Amino acid sequence: MLATKRYEYLPIDQIEFHHTLTNHRELDKAKVAHLEQDIVTNGLFEPLVVWERNNNEYYLVGGFHRMNAIQGIRQSNPGYFDRVDVRVVTGDADEIKALNLKLNSDRVDTKITDYFQTVIYLNNANWSKVRIAEFFDKSVSWIEDITRYAPMATDSMREKLASGSLSWNRAKQILRKALDAPAGHEKEIIDQELSQPAKPAAAKPLPMQKTIKQLSKSLDTNPKRTFKVNTQDIHSLLVTLQGKNASPEDIERVRNAFPVLWDEK
Repeated sequence: MLATKRYEYLPIDQIEFHHTLTNHRELDKAKVAHLEQDIVTNGLFEPLVVWERNNNEYYLVGGFHRMNAIQGIRQSNPGYFDRVDVRVVTGDADEIKALNLKLNSDRVDTKITDYFQTVIYLNNANWSKVRIAEFFDKSVSWIEDITRYAPMATDSMREKLASGSLSWNRAKQILRKALDAPAGHEKEIIDQELSQPAKPAAAKPLPMQKTIKQLSKSLDTNPKRTFKVNTQDIHSLLVTLQGKNASPEDIERVRNAFPVLWDEK
């Protein structure tokens, strides 16, 4: 059972990297550099998360940018951070792999493709779709869509999904067509559909959780940013956040007044 075993002050040389536990994307060098300065100045406020697989055997699960920052600090300042604050977790390999992705998915820039491998892995490991959905705070239908469609996604489709040039809804439409195609013609249908010019995506109401994450991200990168808005802009923002009665005009007004709330990637 997945659980936090304890908090500890652990020698950094005891923390290893496990080949199945990754950061799920390339490290952001600018973020690592920023963290180096911040940690030297203020200390390590957020502990690393490590898996104690066996007694005194620790693998990094969460905090890859912080770990790289600490390693950079130690190169320039021998003796710094010989020991670090860690949260020690226990659980079986499946649970730890899921936790590894969950810690990554708390970031606002997590892509649908980041979930594919782990969700399929957990499904094949006999986790129920309800359990997977609860673990990642997603709906059961969202998990069902991944287990049904992700195995069919081609490399080019995954690349487009990861870059944001293809939406998951559009990808599912294409994959449904591929499922209905004669056997052996699935890839042909997918490639043909992907070659079609993409239609401009309509602006959608903002989910509250994503809005908070987007604004938090903006605060981290540019805390002094300001917006010039009027009463109508604020009214449209509230209506859009409510989600049910937002008109296209309201959504477009908010998009223009508060562009930071949408992830343009």
